[in-house]
Amino acid sequence: MSASPAKPVFTGMPFFVYPVADIERSRAFYGGLLGLTEIASWENQFVEFAVGDDALALSTTMRGATPGVKGGAASLETAQFDEAVALLKDAGVRFALEPVDTGVCMFARFEDPDGNHIVLHRKHPD
Repeated sequence: MSASPAKPVFTGMPFFVYPVADIERSRAFYGGLLGLTEIASWENQFVEFAVGDDALALSTTMRGATPGVKGGAASLETAQFDEAVALLKDAGVRFALEPVDTGVCMFARFEDPDGNHIVLHRKHPD
């Protein structure tokens, strides 16, 4: 009997990626409205934005993936939760879930221009 191969050790999740229909419209939303810094781009089809030490990526080349299909959601942590909600609402961004206080955190779920859901989050201090 042979030994099972060793399981890999995963050390991080370098990015979360959403399918999008229009990369420039997405750049305007994520970089312009949300103020995220673009850190990588490939042939204007795949773009990454910095979120702390991690990244949120957008791609127009994800075969079989439809922009805006509801499912998983990336989460953005901010100490300026109320200000972020106000900014998004002032810009006419659609909220799929209005802000809620769970006792542990504040969160809300909003949509990008393609309808992808993003969670706005602020953990309460200990």
